[in-house]
Amino acid sequence: MFRVAFPQNGVITNPGDLGMLVPEIVAAGGGLLFAFDHSTIAGKIVLTLLAVVSIFSWSIMITKLRVIRFARRQNARFLAAFHKDRQPLRLFEKNARFPGAPVFNVYRAGCEEMTFHLLGSAEVDDTFRARLEIADKISPAQMGAVNAAMERAVGETALSLESQMILLATAVSGSPFLGLLGTVWGVMDAFTGVAEAGSPNLVAMAPGVSGALITTVVALCVAIPAMFGYNFLVTSIRGIIVEMDNFAAALLAAPESLDVERDKHYAAARSRLCVVDHLHDYNAAAGKQYEPGDPIQRHEESAH
Repeated sequence: MFRVAFPQNGVITNPGDLGMLVPEIVAAGGGLLFAFDHSTIAGKIVLTLLAVVSIFSWSIMITKLRVIRFARRQNARFLAAFHKDRQPLRLFEKNARFPGAPVFNVYRAGCEEMTFHLLGSAEVDDTFRARLEIADKISPAQMGAVNAAMERAVGETALSLESQMILLATAVSGSPFLGLLGTVWGVMDAFTGVAEAGSPNLVAMAPGVSGALITTVVALCVAIPAMFGYNFLVTSIRGIIVEMDNFAAALLAAPESLDVERDKHYAAARSRLCVVDHLHDYNAAAGKQYEPGDPIQRHEESAH
């Protein structure tokens, strides 16, 4: 590898050094090492800052990508379990857990608020199902409270998913300006060195300008991956938020399902009682009495 000794200010004063400058640049791997060697102290400080920004941005992108992938898997598991049963509160009654599932956070918040208004307590015990079947219908004002609880859960989960995204956005927007600062500063130093040497030619300016431009190149290498990662993560998080909103809207119809189930239960009970009364009237007219243990008697007792 050829090396050329340059003055401390990075300016070539002898035009004959151009022949030695070409193999130096080629041997330096496309000029990056050459540019770094001839960057000023300010330029190297900027490069160090850009390296730190790059480390933070890549760590955030990798971490958020893993969190989003895990959240999607857990959402799929929860929704599959939720749609297996017609009773919307079944998973809450079983005290099921789906850690890392944003939709489950909304579900649990809505169920806790709903059971509090239906039963007076969000506690789940052995009498939960029986108390739920005889509970009164939930009022529109209580449904508003349930909706507010789910909206709070959506907002808190969204904030958790979007945490540290401001750092990634800062890397996208701030890195090019930081690199531009290093470039302008380096070009200023290069022109200052040329003026001091009194030799205004390309050979004299090349090392300083090259050292100045490397900050812009590195800044773009930091900002471009961060931009693609930011856009992908924002779109993914927005999709999860929409999924939570849609689930909250579907869960608001759950009390109607509960009311329908209770109405069916009461209708079936009334139907059984009507049948028993009809049989009583018929047999009373025929002069027949039922003995204990008779099938109709057992039917009556079970209906009562």
